[in-house]
Amino acid sequence: MIQVIHRALNILEYVAKHKERACSLTEIAASLELNQPTCANILKTLVDANYLEHLGRKKGYRLGPMVYQLTGDLSYNQNLLQVAKPEMEKLTDKLNESCILGIIRNQKRFILHTVNSDQDLQVRSKSERDIYETASGRMLLAFLPEKERDALTASIGLPKPEIWKGIKTKALLDAAFQKIREDRLVTTLSPSHIVGLAVPIEKNGTVIASLSIFLPESRYNRKGNAKVVTEALIEVGNKINRAMSL
Repeated sequence: MIQVIHRALNILEYVAKHKERACSLTEIAASLELNQPTCANILKTLVDANYLEHLGRKKGYRLGPMVYQLTGDLSYNQNLLQVAKPEMEKLTDKLNESCILGIIRNQKRFILHTVNSDQDLQVRSKSERDIYETASGRMLLAFLPEKERDALTASIGLPKPEIWKGIKTKALLDAAFQKIREDRLVTTLSPSHIVGLAVPIEKNGTVIASLSIFLPESRYNRKGNAKVVTEALIEVGNKINRAMSL
């Protein structure tokens, strides 16, 4: 057991020394004199715990968000968080609804930052969710480069009917992503009657995150509230995008 921990720490140290690039399984195993199956199992554990991020078979591994949380290093998405946090707080103050900033990590929607409302009936979201399940996950998938999106969806398969109705083929999934890119807005309704809305956050023309609001369907459907929530989300998303382009 101690040997496994020692090997895991060696892997983290190796990746940290080369954090300017991704490190492949072959490289890590050879450099640390580990056989590849053992190295792969340790890497999978570190990825599952968010200490490493897997960028794909050909791209390799880099440090994950938990490493930066442990060290207090804000360089991980620092600029994005600095820009987005105050605008997200204003959005929640205005609507009294929770909002999140989401990215893709390890084939799931991962929350970088959350601002919670003080509603008596609040919706909480796990830090990691099925990427198809959330509005922010669908938005992020839609704007991935086509090859990356195809590789990811091939790996995880089509969404289950209870998560995303009507998506029975890849062609239907691709058409849904095309509509999301055109609309620049996603609205979802979960089986538990939670409405999620998401817009893209960009830097230099590339979508790097998604801003999302989620609230009970009963509040969303109050007279005029859907329009207010949607317009406020789009406005704040545009503000963040303009700031990220400076």
